[in-house]
Amino acid sequence: MSEFLKLGVLISGSGSNLQSIINHIEQEGLPARIQIVVSNNPDAYGLTRARNHHIACAVINHQDYSNREDFDRELIRILKDAGVDLVVLAGFMRILTKSFLRAFENRIINIHPALLPAFPGTHVQQKAIDYGVKFSGCTVHFVDEGVDTGPIIIQAIVPVLSDDTADTLAARILIEEHKIYPQAIRYFAEGRIMKKGRHMEIINIKNCDAAALHNPPLDR
Repeated sequence: MSEFLKLGVLISGSGSNLQSIINHIEQEGLPARIQIVVSNNPDAYGLTRARNHHIACAVINHQDYSNREDFDRELIRILKDAGVDLVVLAGFMRILTKSFLRAFENRIINIHPALLPAFPGTHVQQKAIDYGVKFSGCTVHFVDEGVDTGPIIIQAIVPVLSDDTADTLAARILIEEHKIYPQAIRYFAEGRIMKKGRHMEIINIKNCDAAALHNPPLDR
């Protein structure tokens, strides 16, 4: 692997996590370089974000393909031509085929706006509120053949407040997404992720504060 981890970032929408990664590369010394940003949506604002930073972009409109295999075959070609080391899903609203997973085995990560394994899939903030959980958050994980079932790299926790809506909860979670996704990429770039079955052990980290969180808070 080169001095910089070569990223291929896949998007479908606004690209706020893409922007966070760009900012960490340019301002925080994240040892990575975005080789290409690929979108299945030609109108995704994330493409504008990438072009504003002179990052190569490609559009593969899924509506131009009759099946997922053909779409993924073109996606694989573009990413491999760009020399990508790690595929980063940043709001990419497509389910990847087995052929794609094999092409980048153990080199695809995703961020999900819930504390997996709870609430996989979509509309997860509303699901968390409806279920009545007191904490939610976000998860960076490796991608496998399931839906949001891959091994977990890092998570962040936020409280679910009594007056939360799906939008207010999502906004608080997004702040944490912008922190932990670049951190997960740094772990990968620095070779600090050790796989032990489903467990992803991170090398050279400080021990977590063992204090528990409570929501609502305990009576004093």
